[in-house]
Amino acid sequence: MSDCFVYFALANMIATTTAYISIGSNQGKRLANLQNAILHFNMDGTEVIATSHVYENAAMGFDGADFLNACFCIRTDKSPTELLKHITATEAYFGRKRFTDGQYHSRTVDLDILYYGADCISTDTLTIPHPRMTQRNFVLKPLADIAPQFYHPLEQKDTRNLLQQCQDTSVLCKRKYRLFVSRVALFKQLQFLAIEGTIGAGKTTLAKMISKDFNAKLVLERFADNAFLPKFYEDPERYAFPLEMSFLADRYQQFTDDTSQFDLFKNFMVSDYDIFKSLIFAKVTLQNEEFGLYRKLFNFMYKEVKKPDIYVYLHQNTDRLLENIKKRGRDYEQNISRDYLEKINRGYLNFIKSHPQQTSLLIDLGNLDFVSNPADYRSILEKIGAALMDVLN
Repeated sequence: MSDCFVYFALANMIATTTAYISIGSNQGKRLANLQNAILHFNMDGTEVIATSHVYENAAMGFDGADFLNACFCIRTDKSPTELLKHITATEAYFGRKRFTDGQYHSRTVDLDILYYGADCISTDTLTIPHPRMTQRNFVLKPLADIAPQFYHPLEQKDTRNLLQQCQDTSVLCKRKYRLFVSRVALFKQLQFLAIEGTIGAGKTTLAKMISKDFNAKLVLERFADNAFLPKFYEDPERYAFPLEMSFLADRYQQFTDDTSQFDLFKNFMVSDYDIFKSLIFAKVTLQNEEFGLYRKLFNFMYKEVKKPDIYVYLHQNTDRLLENIKKRGRDYEQNISRDYLEKINRGYLNFIKSHPQQTSLLIDLGNLDFVSNPADYRSILEKIGAALMDVLN
């Protein structure tokens, strides 16, 4: 028997347990809180395998905003104690504040282990099955969506019977919201994601990472040799108009070609630019009369292009932009001025403010390093996921 075969056999002998967890939120973006917290459970040795419908009910035991509640099922090799530690860390990550006054309070995320297999556990820190689950229809109703015939190991009744006998008479409203078991499943709901940013912000890098991780068609701005670009950086006033017109023509042709051809083997499209950037740059570089003429042509083209489901703008401070530009070493970019970058930044921000009908997401990168730090990358994905939940619901 080969060593590889033995390793494979042992790997498949790792014991896993099915556990059921309730989740609620009545602070902040409640639905996004539920979704992102659920996705937090897809980690080494743990996989989310089912989610319930979402229900809304009034806060119980205290005055507070209405809760959204749901349940989800995981398969895990973590012990109950390890799972509880992960729950506590997840609640803290999403901003839950714990109080010591013995009273109920509003929560960004509230997580409880309902069942861990058929185990019965009673310690100072953990009781399974959850001791109050049979008294709460906002727990039993979503649990019945995913585990209607699961038997309570102490009550010896399944979830449906427990729900029928529950004396909780509080009003529970089923909502049409959807929750997803993985970020891949969530991002599959996208058609087109556009990532934008000023020169050196990292938009191409982020687009490539998302394309790789989520099987998305990658649409990159292609820079053909442009004779006007080096000249523009040397003499902006003279070469601004021919430069912007040539960029507009190239972008329009590229963008329409790339976004009109959907790849059946990809989940969605992600681009490192949106054609509206042409107008933003032109506003900065052109004189008023030139810009008026340019805008007439642009408006005609813009009506015909595909609009993104979510428009992500990566905002970075000017010092970091100049540092990034220096690092990538393109000769013709080294003379870009601070004032020019700041004007482009303001142009993007004005665009976002002037298009309230568009789902726009401004991400302040600050000191984030999403290339080297997985936690920073995950935080960006969480923000995109939250925006997508708004689009879907």
